[in-house]
Order: sequence, then structure tokens, then C-alpha cells
Amino acid sequence: MAEIKHLTCREVVAELDKYIIGQDDAKRAVAIAVRNRWRRLRLAAEIREEVAPKNIIMIGPTGVGKTEIARRLAALVGAPFIKVEATKFTEVGYVGRDVDGIIRDLLERAIQMVHGEQAEVHGEQARHLASERILDCLLPRPAAAPSIDTQQIQDQHERYQRTRDKLRRQLQDGQLEQRQIEITVEERSSAIPIISNVGLDQMEPEMQNFLERMMPSRQVRRQVSVAEARGILFQQELEKLIDREKMIDEAIGRTEQAGMVFLDEIDKVCGSGSFGPDVSREGVQRDLLPLVEGTTVNTRHGLVRTDHILFIAAGAFSRNKPSDLMPELQGRFPIRVRLRDLDSGHFRRILVEPRNALSKQQEALLATEGIELTFTPDGIAALADKAYELNKSQQNIGARRLYAVMEKVLEEISFVAPDGARKYVIDADYVQQHLSRASEDEDLNVFGFAAARRDEKK
Repeated sequence: MAEIKHLTCREVVAELDKYIIGQDDAKRAVAIAVRNRWRRLRLAAEIREEVAPKNIIMIGPTGVGKTEIARRLAALVGAPFIKVEATKFTEVGYVGRDVDGIIRDLLERAIQMVHGEQAEVHGEQARHLASERILDCLLPRPAAAPSIDTQQIQDQHERYQRTRDKLRRQLQDGQLEQRQIEITVEERSSAIPIISNVGLDQMEPEMQNFLERMMPSRQVRRQVSVAEARGILFQQELEKLIDREKMIDEAIGRTEQAGMVFLDEIDKVCGSGSFGPDVSREGVQRDLLPLVEGTTVNTRHGLVRTDHILFIAAGAFSRNKPSDLMPELQGRFPIRVRLRDLDSGHFRRILVEPRNALSKQQEALLATEGIELTFTPDGIAALADKAYELNKSQQNIGARRLYAVMEKVLEEISFVAPDGARKYVIDADYVQQHLSRASEDEDLNVFGFAAARRDEKK
């Protein structure tokens, strides 16, 4: 199995700092958890199996970075990662998704990762083979006639090879992209309509395999351009070069040893009563418990153990607290970190410091139409202050409020581009002018402006 990337705790935190402002406690916790997984893989086999992952619960309001921390962390270490909402699952026997589908989805993500890596390894060879098949379609190989002598066969072969080499150069130079050729493609039969409303992840793996056998593929001939054929033939040749059994084995190993599951809205499955929806909520916790404790899940590709999958749960816990979870489930999340509310200072940094900062995104978007957009420091401060003010007067949605404010400020520029001016400076005056105008429209309460205006009048 490809091992987890070698990153120290400081390196993990430094990488997270490039995208996420603040929340140092949460960054340290996840960095240690990831480093411990790397350490575990270097232990002797007999003790390695005894070292359980230190699962984490992140507590904090929406929009403060919980999901972003988990997502960036998975990308850093090259681990299979999925984000699921706990509210999408129900107790066995109720209508809803089975929690075992979490592991099946995680394995599918791992397969995609390994397949992508194998595509890079075999990509050059697959492209070469695809080009040769295109040349075969453009210039079929001549069949040698029995009556032709050896010299004639050799002359024929040389003429064919010269023509083929000429076509190869034209193909490499892109001169044949629109030429039509006939290729063989694989088509699969459509799924049986009676199961159209049932997700494959909710079926037993044996049923999935049975349905695949019932719907065999068939070979058909199609007329396509060389440009289109290149992509189709590349995928065909790539699949021939990739050892699927080894790919599945690698994906299962990576899922078991490095997989990460982000359970969002875990607070929504806390239940205090004995009837009604609380029954299903507690049932979800009971169903989640074996996954987190360690069990074996049957998938269409084989058995997957969950003993060493890292689970990171998150929730606002505004109406309840982590201790409202089942004691057994609480014990499987030994690390708890609280993420703090964001203030206007954090918003200012979020707008300019991260690699994917919102101001940089807007500048790049409008630059595609030749428009130069410049944010001044006081303009950034005005955007941050307004977002913070609206979070205080309305529902606190954290950094997501910045998207609403930014979109409203740049609405006119985005609409007139590229017919308007070529340069715009977003300073404090510009921000105040456009936000004050928006606050007069009662229909814009989606941005929180209407309610903020009413509060100001009180």
C-alpha cells in the first residue's frame, strides 16, 4: 500500500494555515492524529494492530472551518476521504441510507485515487497504443497476397511504412483531428427500471454483482472524429494496462489504513427522548458505533475492515452537547476541540491571506474578460466589517457570509463586464455605496441586509 505522506505536525499545520485562518487548536489536533497514523505504520505488526486511531469531534458554529480543515487534511496526506452528513442516515429498518454505505463510498473514492495514479504510470504507453490504433483505422495494414514474391512484399511494406510515418507526423501535429474514422466502442445495457429508485450503495454486494452480470456490455461500431477517438481509445488501452485486481487490493488497503470519514452534523443525531424521531436518531448512533469501534463491511469489491479508519465528527452543538451522545460512541471520540467564532479581524485575513482567498478568486474571474479589479485595504476592512455585522444581527453563518457580501458588492461589475470600464478599485466608499443601496431592497433579506436595516432603526 502507498504509505501516508511524510509530514510532521508542524508541516501539516503550516499547510493548513495556507487555506484556513485561525482555529489553531483544531489544526494541532488533526495534525497529531495524522502523524500518529504515519507512526503506527512503522510499528511491528503485533503492536500495530493494537493502536487505534484517535477520532476527533470538532465543536463549533457553521462556517468557521470544520469541513475545510478535514478536506484539506485529506488532500495533504493523499488519503481517501469522504464527507457525509449524519442526518442522511437512519436506523436499520427505517427508510434512508444504511451507514455501511459510508465505507462503500470511501472505498470507491480510494479506487478512483488508485486508478488516477495508475493512469499517470501507464498514461504515456496508453496514448501511444491509442495513436497506433488510430493509424490502423486511417491506413489499414495491407494483406499480403500469396502470389507476390519476397521483393514485392518488401517494397509494399516500405511504401506502407512511409505512408504510415507521414500520417503519424500529421497526427502528432493535429492536422487530422476532424478526420472521420470507424472504431469499436463498448456499450452497457441500461439498468432494469424496477430498481431505478434504489441506490446501488443500498443493495447487497451480491445483488450488485448479479445485476452487472445481467447487463453485459456489447461491442458496436461508431463513426467518430480522430479527436474523439483519441479519448475513447486511450481509455480502452488504459484499462487493458491497469491490473484491476491489484488496483482493488491497493484501494482496500489504503481505505483500511489511511481512510478518513468526516461526519458532519453529528449533533443532529443526539436524542434525549424515547419516542418519535429520537428512536431513529439513537438508532443511527447505534449503527455508527460498530463502524467507529471496528467492524468488517461487505462491499462489492471485497471485505473492508474499519478498525483503523479515522473518523472526524463535527457539529455546532448549539442545542445539545457532546455528552448527549451515547456513552459508547463518546468513548470512540477521545479528542474534542472547540472552534471559535470568527470576528471581523478573521474575516479581513480570510479575504486576502489564503491561497484561495475570495478576493483573489474574484480578481482572477474578472481578469478572464480583461478587467483589472483591485481591492484596497480599507475596502477589505469594509467588506469584513459588514459581514461581521450581519452575522451578529442575523443567523451566524461564519465565513460564508463573505460570499453573500462580496457577490452583492461586485454584482454590477460582473453584469456589465466586459462592456463597462476596464479597471475598478474596490475601496471603502465603493463597498458602502453598493451595500447601502442593497439594504433598501426588502427582497434582499437573503443577504441579511433588510433585517440589519430594521435593527438599525430600532
